Amino acid sequence: MKRDGLRTPCRLWIAWVVGTMLCACAHHPGAIEVATPETSLQQEHPMAAVEIIPRRVLFGNPDRAQGRLSPDGRWLTWLAPRDGVLNVWLAAFDTPDQARPLTDDRGRGIRSHGWAYDNRHVLYVQDQDGDENWRIYAVNIASGESRCLTPQEGIQARIEALSQRHPGAVLVGVNDREPALHDLYRVDIGTGERTLHLENDGFPGFVIDDDFKVRYAIAQTPSGGSQWLRPGNDGWELETEVGMEDDLTTAPLGFDSTGSVFYFLDSRGRNTAGIFERQGTEVRLLGESAQADVSGVLTHPVSGRVQAWESNYLRQQWQVLDPAVAGDFSRLAAAAPGDFHITSRTLADDRWLVVYILADGPAKTFLYHRNEGRLDFLFTNVSALEPYALSPMHPEVIPSRDGLELVSYLTLPSLYGDAARPDAPLPMVLLVHGGPWARDHWGLNPTHQWLANRGYAVLSVNFRGSTGFGKAFINAANMEWAGKMHDDLIDAVAWATAEGIADPDRVCIMGGSYGGYAALVGLTFTPERFACAVDIVGPSNLITLLESVPPYWLPMIEMFTSRVGDHRTAEGRALLQSRSPLFLVDQIQRPLLIGQGANDPRVKQAESDQIVQAMQARSIPVVYALFPDEGHGFARPENRMAFNAVVEFFLAAHLGGRSEPLGSDLEGASMQVLSGADLVDGLTLP
Repeated sequence: MKRDGLRTPCRLWIAWVVGTMLCACAHHPGAIEVATPETSLQQEHPMAAVEIIPRRVLFGNPDRAQGRLSPDGRWLTWLAPRDGVLNVWLAAFDTPDQARPLTDDRGRGIRSHGWAYDNRHVLYVQDQDGDENWRIYAVNIASGESRCLTPQEGIQARIEALSQRHPGAVLVGVNDREPALHDLYRVDIGTGERTLHLENDGFPGFVIDDDFKVRYAIAQTPSGGSQWLRPGNDGWELETEVGMEDDLTTAPLGFDSTGSVFYFLDSRGRNTAGIFERQGTEVRLLGESAQADVSGVLTHPVSGRVQAWESNYLRQQWQVLDPAVAGDFSRLAAAAPGDFHITSRTLADDRWLVVYILADGPAKTFLYHRNEGRLDFLFTNVSALEPYALSPMHPEVIPSRDGLELVSYLTLPSLYGDAARPDAPLPMVLLVHGGPWARDHWGLNPTHQWLANRGYAVLSVNFRGSTGFGKAFINAANMEWAGKMHDDLIDAVAWATAEGIADPDRVCIMGGSYGGYAALVGLTFTPERFACAVDIVGPSNLITLLESVPPYWLPMIEMFTSRVGDHRTAEGRALLQSRSPLFLVDQIQRPLLIGQGANDPRVKQAESDQIVQAMQARSIPVVYALFPDEGHGFARPENRMAFNAVVEFFLAAHLGGRSEPLGSDLEGASMQVLSGADLVDGLTLP
């Protein structure tokens, strides 16, 4: 099991991630009007007295982020800009003000890193322009030498296991033999030498103990469930089988350091996922919540024993199991406002890194000296946010038409203070999360703060299919893409209208990945409901989406076919076509903005190309921005700011919010506007 503090367990195979009406849209294709600068009302906007938060503050690089302690506690690392690009920085734990850059990435920046147990190397992963062909790198903290441990071209590598018992090695998965399967290799971190550990017979995942022994292989069943298989004398033997209805809420977590205690999540026989411990033949429930799944556990850095578990309905809630950390949790809860996360621990367990998350302020990282019960402030992730008036985020529970509870998060412009309702309806952005097997959380959301600062109410809804709320909530979304999943979003807009939050004539639907698909569904299935839509890397045709998944998703394709529709059967293809916005393009009546990464391996560029081409063939206007050096989302801050500048002017034209002057926010971006540049008033594009 992972030893660096919080473990977030899940078997989710996709990380799948707005007052006067100024747009009078006639209800037929081709009659989309765009407001002129003379009617923009920017000078008299009610938010004029509130200082604009620059896009560069909200969407640029953080000052510091992702703090990590070396296992021996001597060193601190974090991500911070070096010449404008995120890199790993290193400092002695007691002199963090004397940090030096450890890496020198000049491209997209490093987004994830961690320590090897040898205390001499930092590991990080990097892809090429968003293609998700991840390579694993090790950098020596003494020499600064960076070595690629998986140098093969055109492959994807994964870190599968690290262990204090093998401090100089890492177990990696590499799909160089068969693109659909990751074989396991043991790699010497210092030399890069690799040895085959296990050839993959067809499994999307494994459970590996501290001895690097493969204890279970996870296989998918034709019905969309899974089997946990243990190695036997004559091959793999079935340990347990999980049905499709429990598969997204039942998962192996791992073993303690003795290899005799096994931890797992299980929703079988209950609705929400509880955490269980098995030792020998004895199985014991350690904890569960009636409202939410167990979403994270804290394990001891050496023994691997579970010490606390977390659930999250409206906000984070911890339950402590081990009396040895009960006092620590009490001290941390009282020490600072916000929800705290323990992100790193030393093997001696004398120092922890603790991050406090707020909804209306930047995250703050502290070094917790456990033996003294003392917190030392280390850094704020975005200090430039501190002078601005940020808005609180209000948890809301919205009822769906068939009785489900939709946990949602509402942000209003800061001029309303702590009030959860405005004094008059506002233009609103319905911000839809990706996945869809993911969820929205309470906490600082830069997009919420950005849009609220521009004068919009912002609502994020955990529609059915979102994770964390039990299996019944997830399974209510099966075969309901563009069906009841979309009904939930429509119900949320109706709720916001009834509550006096949203002006029903000025609501935009916006999101990325599944959220981008939802935006396209909004304009095609409910063409008069939304004033406009923003689709970021969203699929337009569910058939071509499933036919073009990355090869390493094929071992788990049954999860998609059992929950979305089966592209391999005539009946399934008919369902998928009926739920695909591409085939209802002629219903579009309202403005659409699309953003796409050219190298996206999950939602290929063709998904955006084909709906743009279909709209152009019918003379329906569309704004289409393509980024040649991006994948599934926009990693480079220059690209994020450029696209968000387009979004901001687009929303101002169609919903009446305010916009920040363009300034230099297009500089350094790779954005190509392939269609509709003339439809975004006030924005000068190259």
